[in-house]
Amino acid sequence: MIEKRSLMLGAGAAVACRAVVARTILVKLRRDVRRLNEGDYRPLLSSYAEDAVLRFNEGRHRWSGEHRGKPAIERFLRNFVGARLKGELRAVWIGGPPWALTLAARFDDRATGPGGEQLYANRVMMMVRTRWGRIIEHEDFYFDTGRIDAFEEKLRTLGLEPVAG
Repeated sequence: MIEKRSLMLGAGAAVACRAVVARTILVKLRRDVRRLNEGDYRPLLSSYAEDAVLRFNEGRHRWSGEHRGKPAIERFLRNFVGARLKGELRAVWIGGPPWALTLAARFDDRATGPGGEQLYANRVMMMVRTRWGRIIEHEDFYFDTGRIDAFEEKLRTLGLEPVAG
């Protein structure tokens, strides 16, 4: 009887711990996105491992391709902030053990011009893999990738050039 009770207590503790880990990640991620929307990318950048990789769809835009290592990811985030993009987490799903979590998230982003006109809006699905709490791999999948190229043209028309590498 004691063994069964111990197993049930252990299973209950594991479920509770899992819920706390998921909640902690969600709180941090929402806080980091709020700061990103305010123009401060540093809290989000601090979540990435030094050798992390961020993959973004190919195109004729400043975010195109693979961004390997923290300096490249910082440039990506500086371009995000510089383009006046704002984002909102719509949903987050978390799976795996705490030392190797995988996150999937829906992230809607948009940008407005100097006169308040909408320059861009899109829906994103993100896949993120972590190792001991640090992002090691991040890949974005967009609803409409053509919108990003059109947005790039609008940014250049406004004189907002990409951040120099």
